[in-house]
Amino acid sequence: MALKSTIYKAELSVSDMDRPYYGSHALTIAQHPSENDARMMIRVLAFACEATETLTFTRGLDEPDEPDLWDKALTGDILHWIDLGQPDETRLKRAASRAERVTVFTYQSASAREWWKGIAGKAGKLRNVTIYNVPQDAVDALAGLAQRAMRLSVTIQDGEIWVSDDDHNVQLTLDVLQRAA
Repeated sequence: MALKSTIYKAELSVSDMDRPYYGSHALTIAQHPSENDARMMIRVLAFACEATETLTFTRGLDEPDEPDLWDKALTGDILHWIDLGQPDETRLKRAASRAERVTVFTYQSASAREWWKGIAGKAGKLRNVTIYNVPQDAVDALAGLAQRAMRLSVTIQDGEIWVSDDDHNVQLTLDVLQRAA
């Protein structure tokens, strides 16, 4: 018998003064049996950082040909492809050719540095790809916010990100490894 995903619910309020974008989202997050709280919360962070009215979670780990999140036009065209982790060169190239924009959030600092050394030259040729690294202390703090029912507020200003629930605040700055041209 296959293990089932654990369902989390989040009321997410985003105030992104850098874009500007302000919105509230009722999220249903399916945590894959192989996914830990840290990775799930990085998906929520990625959603908050790139939020639009049409951004959605995909089948993610259950579907290797889909990103973790995407924003699609009514025509089916992929406007924004968002991946987590350390995609290989083939996956990055495929994403860059299928979507107008691609964003990657890495979150395992030690291995992410090695991954970036190996892929930086190849990724640099992909003009529509942005890559961020989430600092390890922020990953750990975000994992501590995971609950089956969450009410999160995310504020973004001047590159600083504040994530808070009723009891805790997490402040972080994403390390920009590559910014799309």
